[in-house]
Amino acid sequence: MDTAPSPTTGDLVFKEAAESDVDALVALIEAAYRGDAHGGWTTEADLLHGQRTDPQGVLDVIKAPGSLLIGVEREGEVVACFQLEHRGDAAYFGMFAVRPDLQGAGLGKVIIAEAERVARGTWDAREMQMTVISVRDDLIAWYERRGYRRTGRMTPFPYGDERFGIPQRDDLQFELLVKALDVTP
Repeated sequence: MDTAPSPTTGDLVFKEAAESDVDALVALIEAAYRGDAHGGWTTEADLLHGQRTDPQGVLDVIKAPGSLLIGVEREGEVVACFQLEHRGDAAYFGMFAVRPDLQGAGLGKVIIAEAERVARGTWDAREMQMTVISVRDDLIAWYERRGYRRTGRMTPFPYGDERFGIPQRDDLQFELLVKALDVTP
């Protein structure tokens, strides 16, 4: 997938990630999720310390069957990314990161809309699913404004597995959010 700019994506280019993109994607994801708590509004630095991902984790996503990791570039520089994973009639949306200094300017809305379009077009997905740490009220509210709804279905946070970070609270869990996708874009 290599999508050139369109009227809805402006000067953004969406490209399927390759092995050569791993280091740039890890740096972006770490900055967005674990960076300075004041650098971007989506950081989890107050909830989790340590890494969010590593080169092997990103490479595994790139190589996994039924998975797409899309890098979003502006003027040749990676400014965002997201993962889609095919799950029957649904697509799972994850690893969504926007460079912290670009957050809050509408870029995320454009990117999530493109992710939904890709999920419909690639797999005829009828639903988008994601998990969000349930105490991330501002982030969940942002997704709700984009049509996602809370399901109340929780899965435990993997305490003790530092590949996912070092929790700073003992009440972390993931909530499933879903959105029905219009099959006629």
